[in-house]
Amino acid sequence: MNPLVEDTGSPPIPAVQGWGRGYQGARGPLIDLCQAVPGYPPHPELLARFGQAAANPLYAKYGFIPGDTALREAYAAEIDVAPARVVITAGCNQAFFAAMLTLVPRGAAVLLPVPWYYNHKMTCDMLGLEARPLPTEAANGFIPDPEIAAGLMDGVAAIVLVTPNNPTGAIYPAATVKAFAALCQKHGAALLLDETYRDFLPDGPFEAPPENAIRLYSFAKAYAVPGHRIGALTLPETLVPQVAKVLDCMHICPQRPAQVALAWAIDGLRDWREANRREMASRVAGARQAFGANPAWRIESLGAYFAYIRHPYPGISAWDVTEHLAREHGVLLLPAPAFGGSADHLRVSLANVDAAGTERLVARLADVTHPPKSGRQLLGTVT
Repeated sequence: MNPLVEDTGSPPIPAVQGWGRGYQGARGPLIDLCQAVPGYPPHPELLARFGQAAANPLYAKYGFIPGDTALREAYAAEIDVAPARVVITAGCNQAFFAAMLTLVPRGAAVLLPVPWYYNHKMTCDMLGLEARPLPTEAANGFIPDPEIAAGLMDGVAAIVLVTPNNPTGAIYPAATVKAFAALCQKHGAALLLDETYRDFLPDGPFEAPPENAIRLYSFAKAYAVPGHRIGALTLPETLVPQVAKVLDCMHICPQRPAQVALAWAIDGLRDWREANRREMASRVAGARQAFGANPAWRIESLGAYFAYIRHPYPGISAWDVTEHLAREHGVLLLPAPAFGGSADHLRVSLANVDAAGTERLVARLADVTHPPKSGRQLLGTVT
């Protein structure tokens, strides 16, 4: 058994979903807000094109390791880079894993703002990399501070930023991203920018990041196709052959019918994507209003896809609160310690329900009249 894998923490969603299966329905239907899943189906034309491509024997054959040309070109045009810099992957997690394996030597450190996306931490752990925490504070909107990061750069080979953020929903100012890019350039480190939720910025188009940023993207959210596992990695053209070595040992090529359909969808579904962006902005605004009526469960950060809330039970781990909500109240959320965050916070995925669903969530939380039993250490992990 590889001890690096054995010592890596487990993802929290299966555990929370398992607790939810024990819910007996006493409070009403299960409210599942633990996984960031689009709350609307894919566009019918996108589904039709998936089916047509899947029925074509041509797309049952191997494709190019860095992805089919049509999707690379369409995505490159979308973000205004050369197609030769774009690599299509089997989801954004694979893009991150391949980037880490390519760019960061074993034993080096990777600076991760806390709370972090737990799959990023898991990747670092199983690759033998030091996941070095960069603290953030609720008082500053969970925005990482480049000046604090500057004091942590000894041995750091990469900094990872997720904006809009998972789990907090925080949207990093362009000036912050530029400051981190300058810090990485000064220290010869890579800057990885996870843009999975960029399509849901409240004010529209995403400002292009600094040229030295290595960009990660997922088609899952904007196109409502998480099960098709298509992502993208944008990096200097000179690094593409190195990443291709890694990907050839993983999947050889991304699944091709989805690439065909998405190459059309980038331009063909622009209006549909914009309507969904406005819908998500409406859900965020609705969450702010709904939680405002129940200040015991306080929003401390909000944006794009997520609300990051403080639970009303000081001294009780968010793991215990989460289990109690799932088993007794039929509410599935994620505990912040799963993201390296504090024991006082929970993550709410707002995409799963409309404004009325968020109101039902807040009403269900208001019915929690007694604190859960405390059975874990405050910074405990899944067991």
